[in-house]
Amino acid sequence: MSGKKFKEASKKVDTAKKYSFDDGIKLAVDAAPAKFDESIDVAVRLGIDPKQSDQQVRGAIALPHGLGKNVRVVVFAKGPKENEAKNAGADYVGAEDLVEKINGGWLEFDKCIASPDMMATVSKVAKILGPRGLMPNPKVGTVTMNVGEAVTAEKKGKLDFRVDKAGIVHASIGRKSMGAAKLKDNFDAFIQAIVKAKPA
Repeated sequence: MSGKKFKEASKKVDTAKKYSFDDGIKLAVDAAPAKFDESIDVAVRLGIDPKQSDQQVRGAIALPHGLGKNVRVVVFAKGPKENEAKNAGADYVGAEDLVEKINGGWLEFDKCIASPDMMATVSKVAKILGPRGLMPNPKVGTVTMNVGEAVTAEKKGKLDFRVDKAGIVHASIGRKSMGAAKLKDNFDAFIQAIVKAKPA
């Protein structure tokens, strides 16, 4: 964001005031100065110690209005599960050929799903997928026998969330163009999921 646009947007915000979420989200949408459809991000401080194994907060949720963007999904599957994934709208489905593509530098996707029997194959590209947050994981529903359902959920815009080292969860809840009402619905669903996942 350029200095001029930032200053113009900043004038709309009273830094001494605490805003309600309703007012805050309207302000975020109104003040967003970029010409492109900006994402609206949320940071939630949980006051936990993520170093403790019983205080890890992680999960996934299908947001009521999705994420407002096209999600590119690849699936590791064979046989009937391959057809199931394709019919659900997966952008690319494969096995060893998918390993070759990824090892060759192809990473034109946002989510990666695998049937459980394919995890030995997926492990061949774990060093590439892992650091990018693309490794399939049963905890967030991306390792599953129900690959069709998983593809549908991801294409709609499922949000994966995970606490960082500082005890904060960062997440995008949608795009500016969705408007304040839909963003609020997504935010409410996200907070409910966080509360459910938070340790006692």
